Parts: sequence; C-alpha cells; structure tokens
Amino acid sequence: MGSSEFTWKLPDHPRLPKGRTVAVVVLDGWGEAEPDPYNCIHVADTPALDSLRKGAPDKWRLIKAHGTAVGLPTDDDMGNSEVGHNALGAGRIYAQGAKLVDLALASGKIYEGEGFKYIKECFENGTLHLIGLLSDGGVHSRLDQLQLLVKGAAEHGAKRIRVHILTDGRDVLDGSSVGFVETLENDLAKLREKGVDAHIASGGGRMYVTMDRYENDWNVVKRGWDAQVLGEAPYKFRSAVEAVKKLRAEPNANDQYLPPFVIVDENGKAVGPIVDGDAVVTFNFRADRMVMLAKALEYENFDKFDRVRFPKVHYAGMLQYDGELKLPSHYLVSPPEIERTSGEYLVHNGIRTFACSETVKFGHVTFFWNGNRSGYFNPELEEYVEIPSDTGIPFNVRPKMKAVEIAEKARDAILSRKFDQVRVNLPNGDMVGHTGDMEATIIGCKAADEAVKVWSCKSTILFPAGLSSASSLFFLFFLVLCNSFWGCIACWHLRGTRSLSFPRLLIVIFVLLPIISLV
Repeated sequence: MGSSEFTWKLPDHPRLPKGRTVAVVVLDGWGEAEPDPYNCIHVADTPALDSLRKGAPDKWRLIKAHGTAVGLPTDDDMGNSEVGHNALGAGRIYAQGAKLVDLALASGKIYEGEGFKYIKECFENGTLHLIGLLSDGGVHSRLDQLQLLVKGAAEHGAKRIRVHILTDGRDVLDGSSVGFVETLENDLAKLREKGVDAHIASGGGRMYVTMDRYENDWNVVKRGWDAQVLGEAPYKFRSAVEAVKKLRAEPNANDQYLPPFVIVDENGKAVGPIVDGDAVVTFNFRADRMVMLAKALEYENFDKFDRVRFPKVHYAGMLQYDGELKLPSHYLVSPPEIERTSGEYLVHNGIRTFACSETVKFGHVTFFWNGNRSGYFNPELEEYVEIPSDTGIPFNVRPKMKAVEIAEKARDAILSRKFDQVRVNLPNGDMVGHTGDMEATIIGCKAADEAVKVWSCKSTILFPAGLSSASSLFFLFFLVLCNSFWGCIACWHLRGTRSLSFPRLLIVIFVLLPIISLV
C-alpha cells in the first residue's frame, strides 16, 4: 500500500463479527518438542491446553518464529521474548538484535550515531574498554561483530583498547574458548603493529563472571567488576591464551565457569582497569545478561554490592538493553523503529484494550508489544495493569509466580465488558524454565495451564451462569516458539458450548519461547 493510500481505518473482519471480547494470552516459555522425561510441558498435568489442542488436531500448524522470520540475521538465530513480542504486536518483520548490528557495521552507520560519538569523546586521552561474551554462538554476541567493532574503533581514533572477555561453553562447545581467544589475540597484535595499544585485559566464565540475569546473584557481577574495573582477581597471567589454557587444565574446568582473571605486565600490574575518563562498551546484543552490569556502570546510587570506586566513564551498550528503564542511556545501535503497531491501529478504531502481566513480563505486553514505546497510545481507551513479581526469591522457589492473579485480572476485565481486547502474558514457562529446575518447571507449567482454564473450561466460579446469551465460545490459537525453531498454529471454533454462559469471547493464545521443552 502506498503512503498516499494509508489509512488507520480497519475494515470489518469477514468472519468474526463485532461485539466479542478478544483475549490474547501469551504463554511465555511454552512450546512443542518430542515427548520425553525431560520435556516439562509433556510431563506436567495440563488438561486445559491438552483438551484445546486435541479438540482440532487438523487445525494445528507449525510456523517459524526464529531467525529471518522475526527479523534476526539467519535461520540459525534463536528468538527471544523481546523479538517475539515486537513481532506479535507489530504483525510485521523488523530487523532485530544481531541483524541490526550487522547492518550498522556493514554500512558504517554505527560510527555515525550519537552513541559512538559519545564514547569517541574519550579516545584522545582515555581507553576504550569492550566487555562481552567471546563466542560465535550468535545468541548473546558474535565474534565477528567484536572483530569489526575493534577494527572500526581503531580506524575512528581509538588509541588504546582493552577487551574484557567472557568465555562461553554454553551456546558453543566447551573448550572452544581457546580458539576464540587466539583469534582475538591475533587481531589485537595486528593493531599493535599499526600503533594501537590493544590488549585483552581480563576474563572469566560467563556463568561465574558478569553475565548473571534477573538479579539472581549479584556476586557474579561483582566478580567481573573487580577484574574489569579494579583490576583485581584471584588469578593473574601475562596473556589471555595462557590464562584460558591453564585454567581449563584444572580438574572439572568448564568454559562457562572459569574463575575471574586479569592480565598483568612484567611488574605484575593489571594492564587494563577501567578508570575515570575511559569509554566502556558492552558488546553483547542480547539484553538479559547485560542489564545488571549496565546498572552497575550507569547508576550512581547503586547498592547491590560495594563497587569500591565508581569511575566516571562514557558508557554505551551495543543496543539499549531495557527500554522501560532506558538502560543504558547511550547505545551504539538504535532499536528497530516499529511503526503502526496493532495497538495503535486499535485505538484509532476506538477499540478498548486491557493489558496485564506481572513485573517480569509487563513490559512485553506493553512496551515491546507497542513497538518499543512507553506509555499509552490513548489512555482513554487503554488500561495497563502490572502485578508486582516476587522479589529476592528465585523463580523456582515460587514457580506458580502470579499466574492466578494475572488470570483473575483478565477475567475481571472480560466480565466488566469495558474492553474489546484483553492481553496478558503468563511468564511461568520462560522464567521458571530458565532456572533448569525440572520439578519447579513442571509446577510452573501446571500453574499456567490452570490460569488458561479461566477462559477455557466450565467453572461456576470463573464462568458464572447467566452472564450472557452467547451460544458459542471461539478460540483462536497461535502457538509460537523459538528455541526449537518451530511453533504451532491452530484456529478453530468450539461450538455448542452454551453451558459455558460467558460473554462473547474470542481467545488468542500465543505460546512463546519453549525453553522448558528443551531442558
């Protein structure tokens, strides 16, 4: 459609009449894989979702929800919650994450942006520090992007560069760290031949140093801070290759859990602690395991651990890692400019919307759904409700999370008849599944299923009789998953359900990111 023909007006749907509430339910972390004892969704008792699928197996379809289908660089790239909700809310494909970085590096635009100009202000007298995962796994970062960034920074004036590496062994084979370090060391050696003072300054395994997430263990970030900022670590080596080889020679060593180390000069002095006047870039493009470090680097009022000193630096992320927190405030690659999202169309057509989840996913059904925009499109037509998540408690300790509370809020919104669309996210599958706790994840799956019963089964409590004369309950299911690269889509009408006696309702269920089916 050309720009001259653009209109916000939505035509009437040819098959779905007006007057029905649309419930959009995102089952985060839910997916489909072969049944086995380690498939938590298969093991869990999930009668509501099982019955819905079995009700119309001929309407079940596999769809792509990873890679190029959702704007990532290649079909080897897994999706994530942010990408998924961007795609669901926009209904269109936008370049995301790694692909945005690829495009920015290839075009050179990364060096023209405000983020790079901000860190470049330190190049004359300070050091450029690059912190991130040294890997070609493509899940959190990519080695080739780091190589291009180091080379480009040097070409744009960086005279002193220090790289603080985090070894992988999780998204790639354990032991591959040695080869990655050797590759990077060769690149840095070539820069030194051109007069650029470039070295690896510190390192450690990703699961033990720096890359914690969801504020699960701040000690992980502190270990990285001590090495990267203070230049202090229990192990000191003259080179990173020596460090990784020797640490891996220890009994039961693993790339993921290598202890923190620093590289020192001939006098035993750390070669690259972060100090006032330096520039810092975290080069991971995926957000979740960079947010905590970003807070430590950016927040002046920070109390999660004793930083000892808080250097005044110019800090930028590869991308902005948290749109709600605007964290970090500077970044090298801008998030995708997503226009004309479904939410914006709805308010332009007078459609009343209710969105709800608990804190850990509230931004996904609001900010990310609306194209990385905070706030309402029209507060008179929209209501967003955030249920506080448990704090200071691991998700596997309380795996039911707030599923029931979310379901009840959605139920009340539906029964109020104030809204045309009710949109929620049930986070159990994703957040509990990430802990790797099988028993807890099974409980989380069952809790999500019980929440779905609010809309999909008989219940004198949840579906009180006599509320309407609706003669049918319509279910439209979109089951989307990323980590196994395939999802399911089913659409069917469940007719003859007069006894449900619920207001006219259309349910849309999105099943996103099935990490638990792959544990």
